[in-house]
Amino acid sequence: MRILVTGSAGHLGEALMRTLQHSAHKALGLDVKASAFTHQVGSITDRSLVKRSMQGMNAVLHTATLHKPHVATHSRQDFVDTNVTGTLNLLEEAMPAGVSAFIFTSTTSVFGRALTPASGQPAAWITEDVIPVPKNIYGITKLAAENLCELFHLNFGLRCLVLRTSRFFPEPDDHKDTRDAYEDGNIKTNEFLYRRSDIEDVVNAHLLALERASVIGFGRYIVSATTPFTPDDLEELRTNAPDVVKRHVPRYEEAYAHNRWRMFPGIDRVYVNQRARSELGWRPQYDFARIVELLLAGEDPGSALSRAIGSKGYHATTFAEGPYPVD
Repeated sequence: MRILVTGSAGHLGEALMRTLQHSAHKALGLDVKASAFTHQVGSITDRSLVKRSMQGMNAVLHTATLHKPHVATHSRQDFVDTNVTGTLNLLEEAMPAGVSAFIFTSTTSVFGRALTPASGQPAAWITEDVIPVPKNIYGITKLAAENLCELFHLNFGLRCLVLRTSRFFPEPDDHKDTRDAYEDGNIKTNEFLYRRSDIEDVVNAHLLALERASVIGFGRYIVSATTPFTPDDLEELRTNAPDVVKRHVPRYEEAYAHNRWRMFPGIDRVYVNQRARSELGWRPQYDFARIVELLLAGEDPGSALSRAIGSKGYHATTFAEGPYPVD
């Protein structure tokens, strides 16, 4: 299979390219930035470039995007141009090229305000049935691109699967209070309970989506590490996360004591990946319990793929107050 990978210089794009180069597939990387995994340098907003890049392709893995870290440094029109028009260009050129599967990398950020319950309410149990309420231009444009994918499936029969990925990037947290209160590894390990994935698992979800697209046709899937929590935990989880975590993963306290880490006092949402596991056959290998066991064994808690890619950042500029400015 010949696969077009957009955003091939980014975290996920590079991870896909690294993985595909050891498979029977042939991948073409497209990105605005030159890289060892980019064959075609240019923007998905350039319709003629998209048309040329699409020739001979059997499938598309569309990861190129402006991200949340760009909200304060790019205009709303930039987001529309890349995330909406760029996706539309790819969809429209995929049709005459005979592409059989189009996999769109979306984000759990589309849920927006639905992720934060009102004060005094239990933590939110986030499945694909939760209605998105985007809170910034990033979420708005990613949801619009999702809807374009659905439109092309309904109107033209293009097989499109949407993967709403949680955090998998290694960059520091964007909230200064969190960075000041917790070590970076502590933050990320905590997040495996409810809103983080290892990039190797995210790659595997995309490759399974390619295989399953012909059978499913269209679907939206949350791609995040498997949580140990159940709906019965949600009320206590909001106000007393350490005790809830201890019930499910007792050894976490030993690992955390060794590293002088702390659990967050409360957790406000839980991403649920059941649909992706059921319909895609996805079996993520990295969850909180496994991270704890790796820490106790003195091993690196991430995959080899995550280490190979490392941190890329989102801007050429460094910012005094954090990894990126927050709008």
